[in-house]
Amino acid sequence: MLFAFFAQDVDNSLDQRLAARPDHIARLEALNAAGRLVLAGPNPNPDGEGFTGSLIVADFDDLDAATAWANEDPYMAAGVYAGVIVKPFKQVFPAA
Repeated sequence: MLFAFFAQDVDNSLDQRLAARPDHIARLEALNAAGRLVLAGPNPNPDGEGFTGSLIVADFDDLDAATAWANEDPYMAAGVYAGVIVKPFKQVFPAA
């Protein structure tokens, strides 16, 4: 089942993001290699440098597995994310 991860950055998160980015990207690359990643990317800050959050859509067995994966993200451990909301997602376009 697909899940959308809506992550919200803390203020001024750029330095923490840059430090944790290699580990964060490695996890996304592993999901992609397993054929489970639909999309992923940051939300650029429209008012300046850095980012305000991230959006990820990926396949997990259930909400518990998706939530556990989100909570183990290196950006959570590094204090980049203030929090992550995980919701089931139904892809309509483009057709899967």
